[in-house]
Amino acid sequence: MAKTKILVIDDERPIRSTLKEILEFEKFEVDTAEDGEIGLHMITKEKYDLVLCDIKMPKKDGMEVLAEIMEKGVDVPVVMISGHGNIETAVEAIKKGAYDFIQKPLDLNRTLVTLRNALEREDIVKENKVLKRKVSKGKITDIIGESEPIMKIKEMINKVAPTDARVLITGPNGAGKELVARQLHERSERAKAPFIEVNCAAIPSELIESELFGHEKGSFTSAHKMRQGKFELADGGSLFLDEIGDMSASAQAKVLRALQENKITRVGGDKEIKVNVRVFAATNKDLPKEIEEGNFREDLYHRLNVIPIDVPPLNDRKDDIPLLADHFLQMICEDQGVPMKEITKDGIKALQNVDWTGNIRELRNIIERLVILCEDKIKGADVELYANRK
Repeated sequence: MAKTKILVIDDERPIRSTLKEILEFEKFEVDTAEDGEIGLHMITKEKYDLVLCDIKMPKKDGMEVLAEIMEKGVDVPVVMISGHGNIETAVEAIKKGAYDFIQKPLDLNRTLVTLRNALEREDIVKENKVLKRKVSKGKITDIIGESEPIMKIKEMINKVAPTDARVLITGPNGAGKELVARQLHERSERAKAPFIEVNCAAIPSELIESELFGHEKGSFTSAHKMRQGKFELADGGSLFLDEIGDMSASAQAKVLRALQENKITRVGGDKEIKVNVRVFAATNKDLPKEIEEGNFREDLYHRLNVIPIDVPPLNDRKDDIPLLADHFLQMICEDQGVPMKEITKDGIKALQNVDWTGNIRELRNIIERLVILCEDKIKGADVELYANRK
């Protein structure tokens, strides 16, 4: 397990040495800096769990260091060290974002208690952020982009969402088909009801019917209890059938019946269950071609394809890359707890020159790679160096 890493910024060598010795004895990993400028430089290079910072220092004092940490959005608790004559300044520092202050001369027990409290509080804050992100993953964010194809999709969503019409969303992997489905749900009258997603390609063909329609206890070897399927769980809301082109023929027949009659029957059961579900389907396959080859039912295709929405590949909407890159940059820097970085103009141009075979998903991954591997500014040379490493 990685040690907790602390940075001590103080212009007095004896205090730096004493704190380093004490904290290392307490099993912390400690770096030191003799002034504010050096300390800030180290904070932009390394990820620290806590910063101990003196207030009175040459070059940059503690208040300036604190202000820059807050301005850069660095996710780290700061404990100020104050002399006898500047308690008011220390209190002002807390108002401006510091966790606490320790008065000189330093008391060992008081120092350790303050640091442990700050670290425990930071752990709780991080846990809350993780939980909030997990909760928010189910919520919609706007489709990012202002290119002509994206504006047409947004217009279509606004028209179609308030209705109960089924929508077939087509486009390559990673282009954002799920996001379109979520927007359709969030802007509909079913928004407060469940949005249930099924990835038809990820579920073995022998289990897809149980996944969709549920099963009765004892209907097959591992069916130890009754289980509701996704159609029942989505009752009153929306069901998103992702990669529907990979669905087995048997499951296709049952989905068709469910759409025709608004009824399903669990595997191993004979009771009909009424369901009120709006279905969105998505695929990266050419379904008319799949129909010709006997892999997909034509009648199901026409049931699903009431409203077609085609999501373009990223290569067809490169004008959106600056907005997408900025969106992912902010999100990833926040998730990683690092200072906000900047992509230069030549960096954006280099991103627009990449052949995005993996679409939006690939762009997000590349931005994360650049955030981890690059300095404060992400330049064109960085993109050329790291973006082509598949």
